[in-house]
Amino acid sequence: MTDNTKRLVFCRRYQAELEGLVKAPFPGPKGQDVYDNISKKAWQEWLEHQTRIINEQHLNMMDMTSRKYLQEQMAKFLAGEAVDQADGYVPPVTK
Repeated sequence: MTDNTKRLVFCRRYQAELEGLVKAPFPGPKGQDVYDNISKKAWQEWLEHQTRIINEQHLNMMDMTSRKYLQEQMAKFLAGEAVDQADGYVPPVTK
């Protein structure tokens, strides 16, 4: 693959072929699954959503319960399922 070639994946969240990540976001089978099946766009949206819920719910990433909750939310989000929202968050209006 050359530098100009974008890797395409069939994105689980969007059910469409979209640009994929450059590398797995973390090691192991879950990271490989994200690399193989999640688009760059969906991953970026997850990172933004993750930050909002960590901040709004004051999650402690040293706490196993918080990490497990976040992993469950990530799986749902990337599968296109409903996830918890940060209190008071209103998504931007697209024109």
